[in-house]
Amino acid sequence: MFRRNRFLLLFLVLLLALGLTACGGKATEEAATQAPAEKATEAPAEKVTEAPEEKATEAPAATASTEFHGAWPYKVPPEGHFNTFAPGAISLGIYWPVMEMPGAMYLWAKDDWVPLLFTSWEYVPDEDLFVVHLRKGVKWSDGSDFTAQDVVTTFDVGRLRKWTVFKYVDEVKAVDDYTVQFHMHNPSTVVERYVVRLTPIRAHSVYGEFAKKVQELRAAGKGEDSEEWKALQEELNKFRPERMVVTGPYMIDPDSITEAQLTLVKNENSWLADQVKFDRLVIYNGETPTITPLVLAGDIDYATHGFPPATEKQFIEQGIRIARPPIYSGPALYFNHNIYPLNRAEVRQAIAYAINRDENGAVSLGDSAKAVKYMVGFSDTLVPIWLNEEQIAKLNTYEYDPKKAEEILLSIGFKRDSDGVWIDDKGNRMEFELTFPAEYADWSAAAQNAAEQLTKFGIKVTPRGVQFQQHRTEVKEGKFQMAIRHWGSSSQPHPHFAYKGVLFNYNYVANPEGKGMNFPMKQVVDGKEVDLEQLIVDSAKGLDEEAQKAHVAEVAYVFNKLLPVVPLWERYGNNPVNETARVTGWPPDDHYLLKNSAYGDNFAVIALLTGMLEPIQK
Repeated sequence: MFRRNRFLLLFLVLLLALGLTACGGKATEEAATQAPAEKATEAPAEKVTEAPEEKATEAPAATASTEFHGAWPYKVPPEGHFNTFAPGAISLGIYWPVMEMPGAMYLWAKDDWVPLLFTSWEYVPDEDLFVVHLRKGVKWSDGSDFTAQDVVTTFDVGRLRKWTVFKYVDEVKAVDDYTVQFHMHNPSTVVERYVVRLTPIRAHSVYGEFAKKVQELRAAGKGEDSEEWKALQEELNKFRPERMVVTGPYMIDPDSITEAQLTLVKNENSWLADQVKFDRLVIYNGETPTITPLVLAGDIDYATHGFPPATEKQFIEQGIRIARPPIYSGPALYFNHNIYPLNRAEVRQAIAYAINRDENGAVSLGDSAKAVKYMVGFSDTLVPIWLNEEQIAKLNTYEYDPKKAEEILLSIGFKRDSDGVWIDDKGNRMEFELTFPAEYADWSAAAQNAAEQLTKFGIKVTPRGVQFQQHRTEVKEGKFQMAIRHWGSSSQPHPHFAYKGVLFNYNYVANPEGKGMNFPMKQVVDGKEVDLEQLIVDSAKGLDEEAQKAHVAEVAYVFNKLLPVVPLWERYGNNPVNETARVTGWPPDDHYLLKNSAYGDNFAVIALLTGMLEPIQK
């Protein structure tokens, strides 16, 4: 639960730190985001009284040169658009919080928060409520006030997208302009994370009509199976706002969007406009092959792409720092469970034994890839936190063992053809296509290597690259045989999110785009019928994480036995950081921000929002 008094104390301490450090020291984040007013009133006064002539002569140059250069793939209009509830939105991944902000960002090493649009929040157990308190005085880029109506609208429209939060929350109510209540029909500690961190708050001025229609349908008893609901979902998917209305300090300039790059300009209405130190952010478009030469040329200050070991070596030789934040995720083999015999657990177990995961990681990402050990669907580093020694001892680690893989297939009536390719018990040769996002260098290498290893074992696998945005769509629509997608969660540490991200979002459970892998969530394990969907929901049930551990352990065991997907290796970032071109103030490798997930609460984004990162003065 969020502790208001604790954060008030942090605020005072960290505000003093801001005054004592030039580049933003270790503990400036919370204060920086909570005190924009003090910054806005003090800094201009110092400049005007101490150096008015310098301000007059330097301001134009500063306006032209204070840029942060990042990279993230996006689709250009008309395929790319500004409706962030629909596929194809130009939301820019890790940079989304600088535009449509969430309630807060999380500090993984501290188990604490950086408050943004929400200043505090708490559970009210006796009433099954989760209550958030909004920051006052915040305006949207269109000039409208940020209020509780924006939060309610966001979650009402989220119902159309089958958000998992509604497995725990049934009603969202504005108590007043700056207080919102979430009633929990299934109380859970993960409600905090769904509400506070995982949900960028959208503008009622943009999406209010959709929220109104959702409310009308619910009042009429029309649910997600009704034709009216499906029609509204389609209407939402086709909605195309002219621009993104934001509370964050930056917003996309639609006229700047090209195939190569786009520009985020300062949102002068933002409550953080005077806190951030850069006039604009330039985001280069593309995946690893496109971004690599730009990093080498010094055009990019920071990137999170998966760079091959040889490229990383080039960066280091050129004096570019490599940051290795944890990802808590990595690539996995996905299976279309409509296809026999991939829908048999024994086949997936054999595949897990047949792949040398150490080799697969080494050729894919070098030192930034660690072979998965426990095979439970969430990070190995988190397993001892959630499972005890006895529970861990029951897990199968599927160490590389082609002989064991062969024994499994023979035991279920499979045999080899004359050329060594396996034939299943129905007489069909085991020949499959493995698709992967072509532009993801690390996942591409993982796919190629896995295909080679499986083919050598006798399961003939043909790898095929697909344009990375199209690949996600095809997998979600179930248009694949085998595929490389993610396992784990890089957004939140609770194992529930790792399971939800794979078995809900890429399955029929919470996937509005299709049935995905179509893995049946009701299974038989050790002679007992289990409802995996309910187990995953229950893994986050209640407000006591200690009590949740038994449910997490049960899900982990079932995942380990059934292997709905086969995790390959856990990724650590190999993020290039250019410390000499445009940006200074980067936190060192031992800073607590570097313990944050690179794709969840990215350290560079928090450092941007809090003013820790500054332009190099030239």
